[in-house]
Amino acid sequence: MSLWTETDPRGAGFDPERLARVVPWMDRLVEDGRLAGLSVTVARRGRVAFARACGRADLARDTPFTLDTVTRIYSMTKPLTSVAVMQLYEQGLFQLDDPVARFLPEFAEMRVASGGNRMKVETEPARRPITIRDLLTHTAGLTYGFMEATLVDALYRERGIDFLAREGTLAEMVARTAAAPLLAQPGTAWNYSVATDVLGHLVAVVSGRPFADYLREAVIAPLGMADTDFHVRPDLMPRFCAAYAYDRERRLARFDDSVETVFAAAPAIASGGGGLVSTAADYHRFCRMILGGGAIDAARLLGRKTVALMLANHLGGDLAAMGTPRFAETSYTGIGFGLGFSVMLDPARAQILGTPGEVAWGGMASTAFWIDPAEDLAVVLMTQLVPSSALPIRRELRVMTYAALAD
Repeated sequence: MSLWTETDPRGAGFDPERLARVVPWMDRLVEDGRLAGLSVTVARRGRVAFARACGRADLARDTPFTLDTVTRIYSMTKPLTSVAVMQLYEQGLFQLDDPVARFLPEFAEMRVASGGNRMKVETEPARRPITIRDLLTHTAGLTYGFMEATLVDALYRERGIDFLAREGTLAEMVARTAAAPLLAQPGTAWNYSVATDVLGHLVAVVSGRPFADYLREAVIAPLGMADTDFHVRPDLMPRFCAAYAYDRERRLARFDDSVETVFAAAPAIASGGGGLVSTAADYHRFCRMILGGGAIDAARLLGRKTVALMLANHLGGDLAAMGTPRFAETSYTGIGFGLGFSVMLDPARAQILGTPGEVAWGGMASTAFWIDPAEDLAVVLMTQLVPSSALPIRRELRVMTYAALAD
């Protein structure tokens, strides 16, 4: 069955009238000028119960937003990179508690920021090495320069630690990262960070292949994600959308063009943390693989026990218990983190409909997905509004989707 062949929502366990509430919600977002365009795909029990797109992929060129529009998925790249890491783990090439410095020696003898100012950052030795698991769970003590909240964030900006940069190499950017002090002692705090970009370099070193090549050949191609890559191929450019951000009057303004865009050419650095473009259909195949315990159609990418380990919470509690997260593509209370995904722990504490054990993540341009193994449910939201915190559309869609379950 084609992904876009909808079935009667009743066959997938939905109340059709309730699920249809998503339609006017989508239309309002576009008509009110809050989004240029978007698509929503809801699949359950191997059936697509809802698939719809509306609005414009490019307002200036009057290009429609369709179900096969190619979008920047930014941090929704992270789960695919995490799958690549776990494939190598399954081959016995490392253990999750191995120090990453075993493979990336630049991370030996790390130091942690302990005070100071912009002129001189005071540091102390790391109490223990950064492990591969720390990188997978964002507890390594790394950060993002765009946070603009700490001295370490400022150092990242000053030193050009940006994995979406269009110059340099992945190895060089990782070396810059390792030369900066850590934000916190390894394993003590959850901080959203460039950790998954470092994992991309780890994949390259351990596999002996460029990271982009490994991801394409071992993850993207077996999944059948034909429109997913680190740049937009020439034949896909007519389907690529523009990205938008709000101006001071809360009107949509172009953030990145659909034609004059850096994504039209292969990047110098393949960012495992945020470099991919994809489509709703492609990403739905990734979700199906996770729901299938590591397999989709005739392809098996991971063992089912490996997937179960990835979907488990690897923190001591929720994100809120691991310090005060400054930014994430999820709320903090009642939400944990696995090996590449957020993990729902307690819907009541998270104050949102959901299921314990459901995993999710999103991207900077407001794209999102979640996978609920207990309900055999996967939802993919594609749009292009920067930043992802501009609208609560992920939570709104989640409520409407779960409210439509009828069995």
